[in-house]
Amino acid sequence: MTSITHAMIYFPELMLALKQTLYMIGVSMMIGSLVGLIIGTSLFLCRGKETWQKKLVYNMASSYVNIIRSFPFLLLVVMLIPLTRVIVGTGFGPKSASVSLSLVAIAIFARLCEQVLLDIPNSVLILSDSLGVSLWQKVIHFLWLEARSGLVLSATSMLISLVSYSTVMGVVGGGGIGDFAIRYGYQRYEYTVMMMAIVMMIVLVGLIQLVGYKIAKKLDKRTLS
Repeated sequence: MTSITHAMIYFPELMLALKQTLYMIGVSMMIGSLVGLIIGTSLFLCRGKETWQKKLVYNMASSYVNIIRSFPFLLLVVMLIPLTRVIVGTGFGPKSASVSLSLVAIAIFARLCEQVLLDIPNSVLILSDSLGVSLWQKVIHFLWLEARSGLVLSATSMLISLVSYSTVMGVVGGGGIGDFAIRYGYQRYEYTVMMMAIVMMIVLVGLIQLVGYKIAKKLDKRTLS
């Protein structure tokens, strides 16, 4: 029996690990994109403002982003186990892992969103102010519309980061491809199995990059058709 044929014995477990990984990054991507977009936009709107309310919002949002992004992820996962028990009823499994990943996704996308919005030409902001639009109209029809291509690329970067973070979720029994590679590959000296999992992760990241780039290019109004 060849090493590849032997490795195929673990194919059902690999498919289960892939399903767990897709669940974790899917849930965290949706939450991270929605909440992160709101926080990132708030950071942009409140940056440099003199009113104490906007200063408070900016400092609170910025502190959250900075703390989560600088916190060692493995320690964050372990520390959040009591919180995940409250939120999803368990401290283990893909649902539990999604809580930690969602908090990280929010922080990553919020900061990326802020940077994308800062790159919007000042003429767009002047135009929106001269038209007397409301705050929500300014955000939806000017800021987000102008930055849509950059936001898609930011979401792509966030999603790739989540794939990387998901590989350590075996610590809380979250499963996933990373956990599969360690348990069935490294710990059992089945290096072909481990390489099979690594190749699957590389392919997954490659697909995410390809799809994200294609969507961003399609939405970029500077791209000539």
